[in-house]
Amino acid sequence: MKLLIVEDDPRAAQALERSLRQHCFLVETAFDGLQGLSMARQETFDCLILDVMLPGMDGFTLVAELRTAGIETPVVFLTARDALPDRIRGLEVGGGDYLVKPFAFSELLLRINNLLQRGGETLTKDLIIGDLSIHRAQRKVYRSGKRLDLSNQEYALLDLLARNRGNVVTRTRIAEELWELAFDGDSNLVDAAVRRLRKKVEDPFEGKLIHTRRGVGYILECPCD
Repeated sequence: MKLLIVEDDPRAAQALERSLRQHCFLVETAFDGLQGLSMARQETFDCLILDVMLPGMDGFTLVAELRTAGIETPVVFLTARDALPDRIRGLEVGGGDYLVKPFAFSELLLRINNLLQRGGETLTKDLIIGDLSIHRAQRKVYRSGKRLDLSNQEYALLDLLARNRGNVVTRTRIAEELWELAFDGDSNLVDAAVRRLRKKVEDPFEGKLIHTRRGVGYILECPCD
């Protein structure tokens, strides 16, 4: 699971990031509202952890902008503002939960897990790209009606590309999400994984789906797009 923390206090952000990584989450951090909005629009996250009082754009406005853009990523607000009107506003703009500082990390972890379970329907929604269909609840993949026999790693790579359809997924991000590794630019680990996936998803069929963006990464696009 991949989380985005938007917190302008570097020490608090670092402590949160360290604790969440210890619980096997992938974590990225933004330090102001505008940066957080940009990252949440450009990448796919399973949950956002937002401070309310942020430079550039406050957390309430950030979430309202995401919801207007059709991005329904679950959100936990973190704030020292415990007045009832603030809590109500957080829920009204699309926040899933509201936690008042200071808080116990165990409580935050529980609330994140509850939101992820609540959002399970979205996380298991089928993905259809042309004649390719990914049935996420059953982890089954079909192309032109034929079921594809993919390894766990191949499925994870295809799912990552499909969730970001039409957008370039960098080699760095693929390495982080599939292997939780810092990407070594000289390594062909990612390229080799993509080659194996292409043999199963593309070679037996007409029409390319996975396209290389030289020096950057890969993008999944339907020929009809």
